[in-house]
Amino acid sequence: MSNPGEATTSADGTGAEQGIDETARIARDLIRIDTTNWGEGRAKGETDAAAYVSEHLTSLGLSPRTYESRPGRTTVVARVEGRDRSKPALVVHGHLDVVPADPSDWTFDPFAGEIHDGLLWGRGAVDMKNMDAMILTALGDILRAGEAPERDLVVAFFADEEDGGLFGSHFMVDEHPDVFAGATEAISEVGGYSVDVAGTRAYLLQTGEKSLVWIRLIARGRAAHGSRMVSDNAVTKLAKAVVAIGGHEWPVRLTQTTNELVTELARLLDVDPVALGPDEVVLRSGTASGFIRATLRTTSNPTLLKAGYKHNVVPERAEALVDIRTLAGEEDDVLLAVRELVDDDVDIEIVHRDIGLEAPFSGPLVDAMTGALKANDPDAVVLPYLLSGGTDNKALSRLGITGYGFAPLRLPADIDFPAMFHGVDERVPLDALVFGRTVLRHLLATY
Repeated sequence: MSNPGEATTSADGTGAEQGIDETARIARDLIRIDTTNWGEGRAKGETDAAAYVSEHLTSLGLSPRTYESRPGRTTVVARVEGRDRSKPALVVHGHLDVVPADPSDWTFDPFAGEIHDGLLWGRGAVDMKNMDAMILTALGDILRAGEAPERDLVVAFFADEEDGGLFGSHFMVDEHPDVFAGATEAISEVGGYSVDVAGTRAYLLQTGEKSLVWIRLIARGRAAHGSRMVSDNAVTKLAKAVVAIGGHEWPVRLTQTTNELVTELARLLDVDPVALGPDEVVLRSGTASGFIRATLRTTSNPTLLKAGYKHNVVPERAEALVDIRTLAGEEDDVLLAVRELVDDDVDIEIVHRDIGLEAPFSGPLVDAMTGALKANDPDAVVLPYLLSGGTDNKALSRLGITGYGFAPLRLPADIDFPAMFHGVDERVPLDALVFGRTVLRHLLATY
């Protein structure tokens, strides 16, 4: 017998329609639309997913518009009129693209949207077609009841977030800033989900995110037969640089957000944060540490290597991509440090760069998000945190819009949710999606 809110599994593993909440159904449908984004302009595109979202918004009586930055790269925006139009508008946004997934690594096909054991599996179940579905259903709950949100909403589903948003949020800010007219705040990924800290359920509300600096290392040498003695070897030069950058230990530096978070974690853990140190406090926080440790310092991870074309040919060029995330305002200093880590004969090319953000853990919107969580989980403890990655809030900040991460999910204590972002076997509990729908509806109807 199925648990309440859980789909029964059919022969093909997709779940029986009758048992699926609308949020899970929409998230499942979106997962089945492959919107893989490989980066550097290579993507399957978001047009089919954008059409699906547009059709749903239209069914709610809205008039969505689609914007194509280039063929196949489509963003959807709809404006929802609020009860009090004197209040600034709120941007509620998600993205439609996902990172690649190799089906051979997954328990279930990452693009099948299967439901098993009360969980929705697939690429995007966590990042972030779950939130896309929660936005649509929370908004639908308000509008179908003949009600309106408290203030105007700008509901946006962006293309290209997984490659920095150049063909999505940045394109919209550059070419169509008018669609965000009157908006001063925004909510989106990655925050509002719960983690277990020493037996206490705590929700991490994202109040900031690190800067993004993507670089390419280029080493050049002399092409030669693989049997010769070659001292001027591009691969060897590149390997040395990759090890130097990837193995570098960046120092801990706390910001206002991370200092407050470490203090609150130490209180929940009943430890002395000064005696223990920030790293150890975070390590003791459980699954949340996977995200949080990276927010205490700069990180520099080599992510892609490219060189050569045959086993017995020494190539004349070798390249590597490195994903660097710095604290806000430290980008130039970090790039100087990276330059000192590698030899002069390795070139450094900036592929993409974007700013870091940090907003206060206070104010009416923070109070409203906290209140919406507590209204549906009275024992909720809400903590601020800094995201080690980035979101489309970076682009919106150029219009003076302050962004927060709030995709509310009440999760089991034993699920390592942060590990699923860009990981294998993304999955989200069905009842967590229902919780998120309910919390978002509360927030949009009252704030």
